[in-house]
Amino acid sequence: MSDLPIYVLERVFDAPRELVWRTWTDPQLLPRWYGPNVETIIHQLDVKPGGVWLNEMRWDGRSNRERMEYTEVTPPERLVWLHSVADEDWNIATNPMMADWPRVLLTTVTFAEDGERTKMRLTWAPHEASEAEIACFAAALENLDRGWGAGMVLLEELLVELQA
Repeated sequence: MSDLPIYVLERVFDAPRELVWRTWTDPQLLPRWYGPNVETIIHQLDVKPGGVWLNEMRWDGRSNRERMEYTEVTPPERLVWLHSVADEDWNIATNPMMADWPRVLLTTVTFAEDGERTKMRLTWAPHEASEAEIACFAAALENLDRGWGAGMVLLEELLVELQA
């Protein structure tokens, strides 16, 4: 299905690849940039194939839980996971704010060396999705940069701090 809508985010960071990798895989660093403008709590982070990342974002008395299951981990080059909204028991759930949001998104993040810098590329695509889910994701594509983009600003700041 090459006609699936795919969100693509590309950034170049002034940091070595191993350090950028660490910001995506260290439970102390990940909540500092993932989930901008909310409190991010990592309940579990097991970065290996079959491992899970259980993430909670809290704001204004509300909570949003996510379950990510890693399918591929190739340090420090590539992370692949199945990304879902989760219920209180960490089961895959329907997005409470958008009923037709894809239940599962295939997420691929690659990290390539570029001299002293790192090129990061993230793709997000509906996984085993219904037509309604695919249409909902396609309609949301242009707004996905807001959340991911704000997170990338925080990630850039964190990388500067870690190298100071």
